[in-house]
Amino acid sequence: MARIKLAYVGGGSTRAPGTMASLLHQGQNFNGSEIVLIDLDPDHLDVVRTIAEKLVRHAGLDISITATTDRRAGLADCDAVLTSFRPGGFPARYHDEAIPLKHGVIGQETQGPGGFFMALRSIHVMRGILEDIEAVCPDAWIFNYTNPINLVSQAITRHTSANIVSLCEGPIVFARAIAHAAGLDPDRLDSVMVGLNHACWSTRHLYDGEDVMPLLNAALETKLADPGADIHQVRMLRLATTMQSIPASYFQYYYFRDEVLQELTAKPTTRSQDIMASVPDYWAHYREQAASNAPELDPARSRGGIHELELAIDAMDALFNDRGEILPVNVVNNGALPGFPDDLVVEVQGYIDRHGIAPIVSDPLPPHVRGLVQQLGEYQSLAADAAWHGTRRDAVRALMANPLVQTLDKAERIFDDLAAAHRAYLPERFHA
Repeated sequence: MARIKLAYVGGGSTRAPGTMASLLHQGQNFNGSEIVLIDLDPDHLDVVRTIAEKLVRHAGLDISITATTDRRAGLADCDAVLTSFRPGGFPARYHDEAIPLKHGVIGQETQGPGGFFMALRSIHVMRGILEDIEAVCPDAWIFNYTNPINLVSQAITRHTSANIVSLCEGPIVFARAIAHAAGLDPDRLDSVMVGLNHACWSTRHLYDGEDVMPLLNAALETKLADPGADIHQVRMLRLATTMQSIPASYFQYYYFRDEVLQELTAKPTTRSQDIMASVPDYWAHYREQAASNAPELDPARSRGGIHELELAIDAMDALFNDRGEILPVNVVNNGALPGFPDDLVVEVQGYIDRHGIAPIVSDPLPPHVRGLVQQLGEYQSLAADAAWHGTRRDAVRALMANPLVQTLDKAERIFDDLAAAHRAYLPERFHA
C-alpha cells in the first residue's frame, strides 16, 4: 500500500469530482496518502474538496484532501502529479472548433488546427508547471491527461528530463465500441491497439480466441441493409473491415473527411457549445452532493461519468505499489513500435512496476495504415517543437504538415485567426 503525496492540477474542473470518485474507488491502495487539489477557481476547488472529503469519510479511508490555488505550494514534495486542465476553458475550445470550419477545415479538440492550438496553450502552461516541479518535487512522476496528450508528452520528453507518462482510455474504448457496433460482447474481445494517441490501430483482435474480422464483416452487411443504422458505427465497421484492423474513432476525420466536414458545418452548435450548455447543471449537481452527508454522483449529471481518468489511477497503483501490470501508455518509442523514430512519443502497451514504465515491443502496423500514422507522427514532432520554442513561421509549417490542412494559404489564415482569438493564452513569440 503506497503512501504518496499526489497533486491534481485541474482539481477544480468539471471532470474532477468523477476523477476523485475513481481515485477513491481504489483508495485502499493509497491509504495514508495526501491529495492536493490545484486549480485557478477557488469556488470549484472547494466543491470538489468537500465531495472528496465526504467520500473518504464514507469509505473509512485514511486519505487527506486539501485544495489550493497556489500551484507551487501544492506541488511541494509530491511523488505524483496528475495533470488534466484546459487553458481557456470551453470558450477556447469553441474557437478551436469554430474558426477552422470557417476556412473549410475540420474543427476538433485534438485533431487538425484545433488540436494544434490546444497544444500551444497546454504546453505553454506545462512549461510553468515543469518549472515548479523542478523546484519543489524534481523526482515526481507526471501522469498527464491534458490534451492533446501526445503533443504535450512529445514536447516534454524532447526538451526536459521529467518523468512523464500520458494516458488515454482510447485503446480500450475503441475496441469495445467496435464490438458493441457489431452486436458482440466487448468482454470477449481480446485486442491490442498501437500507434499514436487518437491514431492507433489493432495489431491483435481476437473474439473467443478467433479473428474477429469475419464477425465484423457480417455485422457491416447487416448495418448496410438497415436504413436506420447509426452512421458512425457504419463508418467504423467499414474502416475496420477494409483495413482488417480496428481503428481509433478519430480516423473518421481523415478517412471520411468530406462527410464529417459537411456534418460539422451543417450542425448549428459545436461540441464545446453542447458541453457548455450542460456545465451549469454539472456544478448544480456537484454542489448538491457536496451538501449531502454521503455524496453519490449521478453519471448523467457528471462530466464524463463518475469514474474519470481511471487509467491514471491504475498506472499510479502499478508504479507505486509495484504491481507489474501491462497498460496502454504514451511514452518515448525507443524501438517499441517498428517503423517510427525512437524519440517519438507513441501509444503502445507498457509494463509498469516500481522501476518505472517500460514500453513493450509491438508488432508493426500494417503498411496500408502505417503511412497516415507516420505523417501524423511527423506533424506531432513539428508541432511539439513549435509549441516549445517556435515562432509563427514554425507554427505555420507544423500546421501545413497536418493532413487536415496541408496548404500554405489555409495554414496562415487559420493560424492568424486562432492566434488572435487565443492571444491571452499564447506566448508573445507567436505574435511577433
